[in-house]
Amino acid sequence: MEEKSACCVGRKTVRSEKQYKSLKNRLNRIEGQIRGIQNMLDEEAYCPDILIQVSAVNSALNSFSKELLSEHIRHCVLHDIKDGKEETVEELTEVIRKVMK
Repeated sequence: MEEKSACCVGRKTVRSEKQYKSLKNRLNRIEGQIRGIQNMLDEEAYCPDILIQVSAVNSALNSFSKELLSEHIRHCVLHDIKDGKEETVEELTEVIRKVMK
């Protein structure tokens, strides 16, 4: 059975099971890292140790964003451009501007 690719419909994206699981797993790991930072704070861990973990979470969130953006461009944006919906490029440009703050 062939995996279906992501497809943007209106303001929703239907993802393949594989894509969904990959994104969900990343978020679950990030959630675990956040809980770890909360525990470090509760245990009065040394500030630089906490900051290193915060940096790891930021990196993990950036990786999540890159994966999600990549899928969006490959599927939704490409599909819309093929359909003549050039406004999608403006939307993408605005999203990238916001993500890169």
